[in-house]
Order: sequence, then structure tokens, then C-alpha cells
Amino acid sequence: MNSLFLAITPESLLLFLLLGSLVGLVAGLFGVGGGLVIVPALIWGLPLIDVSPAHVAHIAVGSSLATIVITSISSTRAHHKRGAVDWRDFWKLTPGLLIGAWLGSIVAGMLSGDLLQTLFGMFAIIVGLRMFRRGKARGSRLHVTTWIMLSVATLIGGISAIVGIGGGSMTVPFLHATGVEMKRAVATSCACGLPIALSGAISFVVVGWGVEGLPPFSSGYVYWPVVLIIIITSSLFAPAGAALAHRLPERELKVVFALFLILVGTKLLLG
Repeated sequence: MNSLFLAITPESLLLFLLLGSLVGLVAGLFGVGGGLVIVPALIWGLPLIDVSPAHVAHIAVGSSLATIVITSISSTRAHHKRGAVDWRDFWKLTPGLLIGAWLGSIVAGMLSGDLLQTLFGMFAIIVGLRMFRRGKARGSRLHVTTWIMLSVATLIGGISAIVGIGGGSMTVPFLHATGVEMKRAVATSCACGLPIALSGAISFVVVGWGVEGLPPFSSGYVYWPVVLIIIITSSLFAPAGAALAHRLPERELKVVFALFLILVGTKLLLG
């Protein structure tokens, strides 16, 4: 096991442990898998441990999806204990999320690292602006057909896998627009992050398998030393984020979520 972490310096270890703590809080608070924090942080941090620049963006995305598997489980359990997860919506969205995440990972493997980073930054800003301007939820649930749910879920899964996120930045606004209360949308989004992350991470392993120049202890584009370090703290802090989400007023939760996305996207586009 010690040899697994030979490439990790004390400074980078501290960085990734702190990153995991922040990821857990963000996941539970906003209903996202934490990828909006993990991907840009890894794009900056992976070169510090001598990961080849040619593979940094792809490893950041693939490793992000792998960590989201655990983070999603932890934050979903915390929300479920409060009865906030709508499991009917979860099961309606899951088939499309699985299909979309698999296809999105294949597409991401074909893109250059620079393009992948640019797409991520633009995506975060656009979603943040839309969420910030969105009005209150509908007074009643909007009836959404099975085919619409499947189509939207496939799109969410595909985009999420390309940029290495759990899909909360799209799932939350979508559910909210159909009449789901914000806190319930956040909770359900946490659960939806699991099929996206699981399908996407497996696909990134397959797509990156055999690629030359990857660091030791990688499975395709998933770099396990970083994944393990991050999930240690993210799984501990996700319940705290979920608890905070149930204490904040809905309007403030939306505003903070939108500002968070815009800030991350801008930072990434500016390098």
C-alpha cells in the first residue's frame, strides 16, 4: 500500500485531503457530486505530482467521476434520513443517466485536454447564470412524460461525464423547473449522481486503458492514489453539507449555488 502513494508529496497530500473536505461539503449542500470543485483543482494539482500535461484534463475528469461514486452515496444517505430524496424521480432518470454517461465518456476521450478544460469552464458559467436568474418553483408538479425524462437524463448524463461532474448543476434546475422544491431537488440530485459517476468512471477506465504515459497505479484515466485520498475526507464531510442544506432558506441556497458555479467557471477559463 505504501508504494501506492510514493508519488504523493506531503504538500500534495494536504492539498487533496483539504480538497476532499470541500468536495464533501459542496456535494451535500448543493446536490452535486463535487466535480465542479474536483476537476479544476486536479487540473491545477496533478502537475505538482508529475502527471503528464497531455493527460491532466482526462485524468482529472475520470478521477473526479470515481470519487463522486463514494461522495454521492454518503450525501444521499444523509438526505434520505431526512426523507428528502424523491426515489420515483430517481428511478425515472437512472436509465438515461447511465446511457448518457457512458456515451459522454467516450466522447471526452476523443477531445484534447485544452478543449475539455474550456468546455468545463463555459459549462459552469452558463449553468450558474441560468440558475441565478431562475424564478421560484412552480406551485404544483409539472407532468413530464417518460420519454422526456429519458431524453433529458441522457443529455445530463452525457454532459456530466464529459466534464467530470455528478450532474447536480443540471439535475437540480431541471427538477426545480418541474415543480420540485429546491431542497428536495438537491437531495434527489445527490442520488442521481451515483449512476452518472459509476457509468462514467467505468467508461473512462475503458477509454484510457493502454494509453501511454499515464502515472503508475492508474486504471485508464482514473488515478487511484488521488481518488482514495479525496474520498477519505469527502465521505466524512458530505453529511455536514447535507445538514447545512436543510437549514438554509431556499432563496439563499439558490444564490450561493449560482455564484459558486460562476466563480469556478471563470477561474478555469482564466487558467
